[in-house]
Amino acid sequence: MAEEAERRPRRTRRHDPNRRERIAEVAEELIAERGLEGLSHRAIAERADVSLSSTTYHFADREALIQAALERATDRFAGFVRQWALEHAQDTREQLAEALADSVMACLGEGRTGMVVEFELYLAALRRPALREAAACLTRESVEAMTPVVGPVLAACIPPLMNGLCLQVMTAPEPPGREQVLTVVRQVLGVEPA
Repeated sequence: MAEEAERRPRRTRRHDPNRRERIAEVAEELIAERGLEGLSHRAIAERADVSLSSTTYHFADREALIQAALERATDRFAGFVRQWALEHAQDTREQLAEALADSVMACLGEGRTGMVVEFELYLAALRRPALREAAACLTRESVEAMTPVVGPVLAACIPPLMNGLCLQVMTAPEPPGREQVLTVVRQVLGVEPA
């Protein structure tokens, strides 16, 4: 028996400094595809091509995976909204309305996966108090970034407006078109149609 063990090649330990990050990234992917209910250590291990013990080493339980995914989504959103606000800082209200409407419509295309993850995790905070601070950070980051652009009152109106419009566009059997979305955004921003 000892001789047989000596003849078997020793499995080399792979140095992978980004393993934790990769596991968290895969958690986000699975949440986007399957929802929170489809998230498991086993599914992540298979997708990330790591051992099951690696996932449990870095994330003790499913809640830790959900927390990590929410933090990643929050960080990504914070970067996006800050950059968006910088790019549109000098826009007229009409230009802002157009850009916000375009952001909503992006939920039907390249922005859909990120929004699905954000909504899944944001709603998870309803039942998981440990997630509430990270979820609140999504709104706080948006308001802080938008305040210099539109002032504090409108900046506080934009996150619920965008969330509602994005949910409507993503879930309606017949999503509203860009012009319908633009009409709503113009109304909130106090812009008369051109």
